Amino acid sequence: MGGARMSARSLVVVGHGMVGHRLCEALRERDAGQVWDVTVLAEEPRPAYDRVGLSAYFTGSTADDLSLVAAGFLDHPRLRVRLGEPVVAVDRATRTVRTAPGHSYRYDALVLATGSSPFVPPVPGREAAGCHVYRTIEDLDAISASARSSRTGTGVVIGGGLLGLEAANALRSLGLTTHVVEFAPRLMPAQVDDAGGQTLRAHITGLGIGVHTDTATERIEADADGRVARLVFGRHPEGLAGLDADVVVFSAGIRPRDELARACGLPVGERGGVVVDEGCRTGDEHVYAIGECAAAGGRVYGLVAPGYAMAEVVADRLLGGAATFTGADLSTKLKLLGVDVASFGDAFAATPGALPITFADPVTGVYKKLVLSDDAASVLGGILVGDAGEYGTLRALVGAAGAVPDDPARLILPAGDGDGAGVALPAEAQICSCNNVTHGQICAAIGDHGLTDVAGLKGCTNAGTSCGSCVPMLKTILGQQLAAAGIAVSTALCEHFDHSRAELFELVRVRGITTFSQLIGEHGRGRGCEVCRPVVASILASIHNGYILDGERAALQDTNDHLLANMQKDGTYSVIPRLPGGEVTPEALILIGEVARDFHLYTKITGGQRIDLLGARAEDLPKIWKRLTDAGLESGHAYGKSLRTVKSCVGETWCRYGVQDSTTLAIDLELRYRGLRSPHKIKMAVSGCARECAEARSKDVGVIATELGWNLYLGGNGGHRPRHAELFAADLDTETLVRYIDRFLMFYVRTADRLQRTAPWVEGLDGGLAHVREVIVEDSLGICAELDAAMEHHVDTYQDEWKATLADPVALRRFTSFVNAPDTPDPDILHVLDRGQPRPARDAERVALIAGTTLPVVRQPGPPESAAAPAPAATPALALPDPAETTWRSA
Repeated sequence: MGGARMSARSLVVVGHGMVGHRLCEALRERDAGQVWDVTVLAEEPRPAYDRVGLSAYFTGSTADDLSLVAAGFLDHPRLRVRLGEPVVAVDRATRTVRTAPGHSYRYDALVLATGSSPFVPPVPGREAAGCHVYRTIEDLDAISASARSSRTGTGVVIGGGLLGLEAANALRSLGLTTHVVEFAPRLMPAQVDDAGGQTLRAHITGLGIGVHTDTATERIEADADGRVARLVFGRHPEGLAGLDADVVVFSAGIRPRDELARACGLPVGERGGVVVDEGCRTGDEHVYAIGECAAAGGRVYGLVAPGYAMAEVVADRLLGGAATFTGADLSTKLKLLGVDVASFGDAFAATPGALPITFADPVTGVYKKLVLSDDAASVLGGILVGDAGEYGTLRALVGAAGAVPDDPARLILPAGDGDGAGVALPAEAQICSCNNVTHGQICAAIGDHGLTDVAGLKGCTNAGTSCGSCVPMLKTILGQQLAAAGIAVSTALCEHFDHSRAELFELVRVRGITTFSQLIGEHGRGRGCEVCRPVVASILASIHNGYILDGERAALQDTNDHLLANMQKDGTYSVIPRLPGGEVTPEALILIGEVARDFHLYTKITGGQRIDLLGARAEDLPKIWKRLTDAGLESGHAYGKSLRTVKSCVGETWCRYGVQDSTTLAIDLELRYRGLRSPHKIKMAVSGCARECAEARSKDVGVIATELGWNLYLGGNGGHRPRHAELFAADLDTETLVRYIDRFLMFYVRTADRLQRTAPWVEGLDGGLAHVREVIVEDSLGICAELDAAMEHHVDTYQDEWKATLADPVALRRFTSFVNAPDTPDPDILHVLDRGQPRPARDAERVALIAGTTLPVVRQPGPPESAAAPAPAATPALALPDPAETTWRSA
């Protein structure tokens, strides 16, 4: 479509959505002979944008961020895009189309890319104010406006499929108590089976979202102002009559936009959609249809990948080719409300003789299903919920005979190779279904073009440029190919930086960079992502040790750091004050108990010798911190990638076996390293003798007392892959011990990868622990003075983040459940008594509570007014029932 102007034919594209834009891109890339002049007539007021990523609009992305149109694309001399000019009629006899403003355009070829419209079930009352669909940016603006004016603070999504759960996430991000109503007996019925649906439901209800499956909405009732007030159910598995809400989003499916085709006499399918052949041509040889408005092979495809494939076929046909569309991969991988969900191939084992293998871990919330052919020689499909790490490998194996190992279960078991290591993919295995790119094509591109990074691979093959779900697999293949060729693999943090985390750390340190904007402006590109932004936030905090919610830094933090507390499954937060070495005075212990009592918090002693206060609402966090910090307590940093605890035994002070004062050393170490931001969390322990009651060898840094001093152990951790720390040095005096720990921690902070614990970091170093010893004892790199100075800077500039937040009026504004109603408590937080303490209500309990059944419930507790704390927001404070009078308790 470039070069000198020649006699050209006229192509009119109706619609500039994702698929229509892909057609324009394909023609621009291929039309070297300048065959076509292209006119695009768009209904929406803006050019093509990423409708798949629409939910990002609620988390800070702008319409420009979502745009799919590259800079300068619309300026091409052979392309005209008319925004806000929808086509209202097609005259096939004269080959012209007429638009709403009254303009006519003649065509030699016409492509209908009109997409689909949301299906709104015929529920009485659906026209009430506050009812919305979830399709365009304008729809999202309307939903936001309704949320801001919400009187109940409650929103309901009708539809529990892919888009329904995306919409639920949007309502939740707007501060609304959210419910999902699904007519089918499970969530995402088209993608997951019953077991997968149960696992997904557990994840989502754990976030405080109400889930009502097998539920039919009978009608929507409006108030006197004509606004939604209540949903009335005609069927509910537990007899719930309905829900009070004033924001409703319909996301119950789509319907093809085929009205233009119907009006001009083109054949349409029985269930809608413009009928097309394998070349995506309609009943008129001059008219094509692509995307969600087309019915290919009797089927309407509601995903973007098939639409892109159709666009490629039509581009080829317009230029004289013979490409065909014979179906599409309907595999899906996405993260819904923080939960990985994937479905691919014959997920429901519909193929005769199919052999399903399943793995379920209800403790971790993981469900995996692998469907094999009757001879177990090939993969037919599968379902992954809670952990989709194997998705790239498994999807690529679909239909590839002979690629299944002798023990196929290892493909989905926890010990399996989720990154594809050890599984030989055939050349025809499809890696990117959106753009139909195979394993062989990717390997050829790497070798033929000398590619060394994912960005280059994307540009060369288009793989990973659409939904992005295949990017991890691209990284794996690239690494395998480069390693086989003896080429160093790129360590770039993400597509926005060409540097590793360690390299970014040095750039920030050496050049004195203080903001993310400065770093990405000078050494990166774009606006950053969920990978690089928290990493840079950690680096800035490690080096400068400033307040993490100050100015631009606040926007870089993840959920926990954003509110300086760990979010729990029901949307409340935990508060864990620092108790160095596990030591606590009676006065501090009494205060913690009083705070837990006044704010109705669940209280538990942690494995790190601290007291965990669970169930705090966001708006109560500053009030709780005020009570604690006034008494001299401070943040325990349980929410951050930083030092968590230094566990200890009572040592020689009390124990008859102890040989050193382990408690005092643990307290000194915790106060020295508190708040140190690092690539991952750090845990330590000090044992007063070889009996090891503090379990020091299971920690990143472990210290065990001897008759002559201290033995130092480094590089251990518990958790998913426990590892014992190794002896680093023996019989150290306290000063030397502390100096070595200082240097170890700072060397780790400088050089570890993103989210890398000390154990794999040490293992990954050339020379392992011996290299660490050379660096921090022998000063082989000549950096010990810098490491010492960095730690002293950290110690000298430490400040308690809770206290700093209480002194910052701007930071305090974020501690609300609802931005539009800051004084309104979250009505969806429902607790019941269990063993005399409040805990989140389970599914059945929530239904009973909402229905009005009398159960011991603590709903929106708030502290009494006192001189020691700010006055609480007006809430319906309920006293905890006397455990002796409790008549109900869960099994």
